[in-house]
Amino acid sequence: MDSDNLVENILINLDVESLTPKILKQEKCEFSTTRKCYSYIKRRTFAKFVAAKRVLKSPSDATPIWHCCDKTFSDPTSIHKHVSNVHTNEIHQLTTMTQDLMLRHAEGDVSVPEDLRDSLSNDTSMWIPNTCHLSEKELVIGSGEVLLYYCYCQIKDPKIIYDWQIELCSKLHLTGKVRVATEGINGTVGGTKVATSLYIKAMLSHPIFTVMQPEDFKISEGGAECFSELKVGVYKEIVPMGVDPDTISYRLAGTHLDPAEFHKEVQSVLEDGSSNSDTILLDCRNFYESKIGQFKNCLAPDIRKFSYFPDYVDKNLDLFRNKKVLMYCTGGIRCERGSAYLRSKDVCKEVYQLKGGIHKYLEQFPEGFFRGKLFVFDERYTISFNNDVISDCRYCGVAWDQYQLCSTDFCCQLVLSCHSCRQKGFTACCSVCQAKTQMPSYGRAHREECECTDSRPRIPKDIL
Repeated sequence: MDSDNLVENILINLDVESLTPKILKQEKCEFSTTRKCYSYIKRRTFAKFVAAKRVLKSPSDATPIWHCCDKTFSDPTSIHKHVSNVHTNEIHQLTTMTQDLMLRHAEGDVSVPEDLRDSLSNDTSMWIPNTCHLSEKELVIGSGEVLLYYCYCQIKDPKIIYDWQIELCSKLHLTGKVRVATEGINGTVGGTKVATSLYIKAMLSHPIFTVMQPEDFKISEGGAECFSELKVGVYKEIVPMGVDPDTISYRLAGTHLDPAEFHKEVQSVLEDGSSNSDTILLDCRNFYESKIGQFKNCLAPDIRKFSYFPDYVDKNLDLFRNKKVLMYCTGGIRCERGSAYLRSKDVCKEVYQLKGGIHKYLEQFPEGFFRGKLFVFDERYTISFNNDVISDCRYCGVAWDQYQLCSTDFCCQLVLSCHSCRQKGFTACCSVCQAKTQMPSYGRAHREECECTDSRPRIPKDIL
């Protein structure tokens, strides 16, 4: 090991907690981020202090020595002891000043140097909540809930956040799906309320996600049972629109309207009632989502995936020309990129989006202009805020909005089939799949595509 690596190894592994007998006492609490932050900053401050005293013996001799207090030290151990004995107060003062800077940054008062922020965010263990005061039972058993959130922000190394999310969710016994990319994070996780509360605190304490607020987390009834497992992945996009984020960035998104503002806009559109209105209420979700719940008088594209949305816009540009567009989706994330793409075409008069999505709107206006169920991408399929049923059974036409997967094991379509029809054996999404359900496959592989897919244009052309 060369001298530079030796010095670095010693500094990294120093027990700097012993440098001062009067360390700030932290009150016991369920979260130990402040204590961990102090410890980390102290190590870093000590290392920088020692490094500042380092010089070379001579231009021709690269052996390091240290000059401090008119003394010369020839090895790391001696300079370490000197700093420990003589400069304790200075190290402590510099550490508390840096920690104060971090705390003030968390409150939005000041900005933190980028190198310090990156160093802190790279240490994933600092942002894991302390659960020593809780039993495993408290994290696993009890009333639960599901969190839905996203945050667009710059993440230099998504792999670090990926590792942190796996460690964090595993420790809290959370299940769900989390997508991480250089453009941000998008997640929906379920667990006990004790666990989800700690998860929110961990997210809000992390220096990368300081722009997030508690209200950015949409909460609904549920728990870990709403997901079969935990899936965390690193992707190009945090919501799969199929367009490079470097080409169409979330920074180009439309103007955000809070639920109350959006409610007034929709009310104005409905009161106008004109067929030639200059405002379009655009649902940018998939057809099976808008089928069971939507805003009144909306334009709901008959698309199966959000990655079809850009092509839908391209094919229907005349529809949006010189129009004011009010966009909405489940939680707001698809509108961020969708509105950015629509604005990039430079055909709309104005583009607005519902902040927090349908979820936040229904929290404030459960009996507002959105009627029916809100589709969610977990094993619940839907959550309800009002009693309206706007869809029907595909077989008998009775009012019905409870989705189940097509009964053929090779089809991923969702089907609306009421109890009565299911008892009669009508459990598939279409007649083609229904016939396949009744025939043995003998091990043959079947394509997922069926009558449902074949009969629907991939990119529909709409008219108002």
